[in-house]
Amino acid sequence: MPNAVAYSRVSTDSQSETGLGLHAQRTAIDAAARRLGVDVASWHENAGVSGSTSAEERVGLMAAIGNLRRGDVLLVAKRDRLGRDVVNVALVERLVERKGARIVSAAGEGTDSAEPTALLMRRIVDAFAEYERLLIGARTKAALRAKRGRGERAGNVPFGYVADAAGRLTAHADEQRVLSFMRERRTAGDSLRADAAALDAAGVRPRGGGRWYAETVRSALAHSAAGAA
Repeated sequence: MPNAVAYSRVSTDSQSETGLGLHAQRTAIDAAARRLGVDVASWHENAGVSGSTSAEERVGLMAAIGNLRRGDVLLVAKRDRLGRDVVNVALVERLVERKGARIVSAAGEGTDSAEPTALLMRRIVDAFAEYERLLIGARTKAALRAKRGRGERAGNVPFGYVADAAGRLTAHADEQRVLSFMRERRTAGDSLRADAAALDAAGVRPRGGGRWYAETVRSALAHSAAGAA
């Protein structure tokens, strides 16, 4: 009996910290699984990961593909959750096909069959997803240039710091203690996933609330290092 392996993704740190978007994707996937008459065997996610990130760098996506068996479906809420780069999405499709499985989007988007019309629909959806990514990137760069031109800070304040009205960064005591905890565990050889679980178990919450994810921990450490530079 084929099963479904579920995959969801949110692209921003704020979404990964609050869980915004992940719950809605899970609801859509649950509904699609009931409609298809399949059980969801496992759930995988990438939080705070851009759609342009390569498949190999997304631990959650690769774990989902690894769990597929012949006849299974990789179930996503929308096709753009697989990525917003045509080449990356094509690679994901090839990896899934090699497992003898197929991708199904809860939103449809031409994933209901292998007919030429359905294939064309998938390619159109992928192309528009990439176009949207490039358009958002261009708008973001323009907005950041405008902010820098006004002498304002451009970009998010990294975890572990606060910014004053002039955009100068100073250390945030509580968040710096959390960062020290993360670094100690990383030095001890713990995984990012284990670090996230330990923070949740200790009742520590990321900025904005919600729960920790492996990608959230990695992002906090990377951005804090950049802020200290």
